[in-house]
Amino acid sequence: MSLLPNRPAVRRAVTRCLVLPLALLSGIAAADGDGVWKSGENVYAKVCGHCHEGQVGPQLKGRQLPAAYISAVVRNGFRAMPAFPASFIDDHALQQVGDYIATSPAPSAKP
Repeated sequence: MSLLPNRPAVRRAVTRCLVLPLALLSGIAAADGDGVWKSGENVYAKVCGHCHEGQVGPQLKGRQLPAAYISAVVRNGFRAMPAFPASFIDDHALQQVGDYIATSPAPSAKP
């Protein structure tokens, strides 16, 4: 008996979001080749958006979540959200992504 839902699309999305953090933490995805994240938007697009824009994790943009809360969840994990250590995302980049999410408007509804 599987713990994942029986719908193929949901299973693929959940599997991708469970595998992605492990791949990211193992060094497959990194900052833009020079070891430096370009901006909070860059971090979000390369790391967070895979789940949070893919309807696996909750929508973050437009909720005015405090940057400190976002940083705490990213560092420590929360429920299905894995923790991302400082060896993967430095404190400055983490602050940038927290600020980006905190100030981003909600995405427009898709028709």
